[in-house]
Amino acid sequence: MIRDEETLNILLDSISRFVREVLVPNEQLVAETDEIPPAIVAQMRELGLFGLSIPEQYGGLQLTMEEEVRVAFEIAHTSPAFRSLIGTNNGIGSQGIVIDGTAEQKEYYLPKLAAGDIIGAFALTEPGSGSDAASLRTSAVRDGDFYILNGTKRYITNAPEASIFTVMARTDPVKRGAGAISAFIVEKDTPGLSLGKIDKKMGQRGAHTCDVVFENCRVPAANVIGGKEGVGFKTAMKVLDKGRLHIAAVCVGAAERMLDDALRYAMERQQFGQPIAEFQLIQAMLADSKAEIYAARSMVLDAARMRDNGNDVSTEASCCKLFASEMCGRVADRSVQIHGGAGYIAEYAAERFYRDVRLFRIYEGTSQIQQIVIARNMIKAAQK
Repeated sequence: MIRDEETLNILLDSISRFVREVLVPNEQLVAETDEIPPAIVAQMRELGLFGLSIPEQYGGLQLTMEEEVRVAFEIAHTSPAFRSLIGTNNGIGSQGIVIDGTAEQKEYYLPKLAAGDIIGAFALTEPGSGSDAASLRTSAVRDGDFYILNGTKRYITNAPEASIFTVMARTDPVKRGAGAISAFIVEKDTPGLSLGKIDKKMGQRGAHTCDVVFENCRVPAANVIGGKEGVGFKTAMKVLDKGRLHIAAVCVGAAERMLDDALRYAMERQQFGQPIAEFQLIQAMLADSKAEIYAARSMVLDAARMRDNGNDVSTEASCCKLFASEMCGRVADRSVQIHGGAGYIAEYAAERFYRDVRLFRIYEGTSQIQQIVIARNMIKAAQK
């Protein structure tokens, strides 16, 4: 749903210009230093990029889902590390509070997240639970007006920069499954919370992950999201549905960038006396990429509009995430192939994007988990 086309176009033009003039020229610097320059982070704050999906009453832009994915298309035309920094504040790092938080929790945390004064992180994955998120072992034991948290979270995006963590922990030691899990807001300076070393990853340098460790970490009971035990997993799933649409849109934007680079290279690179873009086998790779990007973009926009209309889009969000992330991987492979030997050299963005986009098929639920979600939802619908 587009609330005001003119206003949205102004925002999209501003973001597109920022990506083109500021972010793209700094991609190599971020890749080499593994850090986004503070001056660029400040510009992101000024543009309101940390509060895209946070309600206006808390200082955000309160974009609809359709508006958000259109913004994601633009932001993803550059290194994924830039989007990753703002992504948690607009997605999994804030949306649990937006969707299910108490009035007090919203009033206290959302303005800071929207302004980019603090960074949020979402702590669900553990050493022994990833795709099987409901089997997590981090415990939260009630102790008067506090809960005592113990456990380790793994691969937590933006953890080194985060000021608050949305933490999923087991509040019922006997009950099994999702109903025993609660969601907590845990501030980084809480005694008993510590961070592991920053992970060395295949790609996405400048976007950081690490372990988050809780050792007798005392968290106020007032920090249970929504003030209720046992609904944390439901909160997580609501957040992930939205996040999957966002990541699918990011996949589309990244694929568009890679295809643009590949087309430009193919038109400039000469072999056998003519640009390689004139060769039909190169044209086939360009055409297949264009068709798949168009299909993924159409899927994402359709599902976003459905969500804006109040429909349950669990199946559609998983379809988008599955198709768009797999599509993005194929486009990355073709981009390297079109570049030939140059595509294997770090001087060209194709090499970096090839590594960066591999993660899209893993986080927010692997491709295999998306297949399971889609199939199970189909079976449930058929049984009604």
